[in-house]
Amino acid sequence: MLTIHGVPLSVHTRKAIVAAILKKIDYRFEVVIPIIPGNPPADWSTLSPTGLIPVMQDGDFTLADSTAICLYLDRKQPAPPICPADIRDHARVLWFDAYAGGTIFRHVVHPLFVQTVVGPNIRNVPTDKAVVDDVLMNVQPKILDYLDRQITGKFLVGDAMTLADIAIVSNFIVYQYLGFEIDAARYPKLAKYLREIAATAAFQRALADERPFVDQMGLKRDFLSAA
Repeated sequence: MLTIHGVPLSVHTRKAIVAAILKKIDYRFEVVIPIIPGNPPADWSTLSPTGLIPVMQDGDFTLADSTAICLYLDRKQPAPPICPADIRDHARVLWFDAYAGGTIFRHVVHPLFVQTVVGPNIRNVPTDKAVVDDVLMNVQPKILDYLDRQITGKFLVGDAMTLADIAIVSNFIVYQYLGFEIDAARYPKLAKYLREIAATAAFQRALADERPFVDQMGLKRDFLSAA
């Protein structure tokens, strides 16, 4: 059985977990919170050269990147595939995965999480409302507009869940945990898409498993009742 180290709330940890669940790969989960001194295991710098989560161990093999882990799992258990065989669909899946990590997480989810959770609750630093307002008013609209235009069916690419869906929706789960909402009137396709992917069996199990952590932190889960 492989082991996944990370934080249940983490966008990136959830990617690895949903991929494992989707592929029916048994895993053991170990909570590691790198920002808390003394929390990571003693060999953390060996397991994660960047210090970041998630980390996956499969026997004597270790990976410390969510996309690398998902691609490894896709080769370890090919069915169902999360990367299409078609060359253009495959490329689009990789693009959306990169967009999720490099744009949505970096410029929307991470700054909102730091300002509303990490700062006030862990570092005793008050929320910088100017940062939050800049994300919501100047950064986020272009991203949501783009995604709404890209959605033509239940899934972003092809007719089954791929790494693209796992990566994009994992980000918006955290976004909504923080209490931010997708305006269904302005982004109708994106709002429907997020509800439907969150309602899939793989996401539902992952979200149920992380619920104790979410409740402990006082985050919002009411948006999931509509999924």
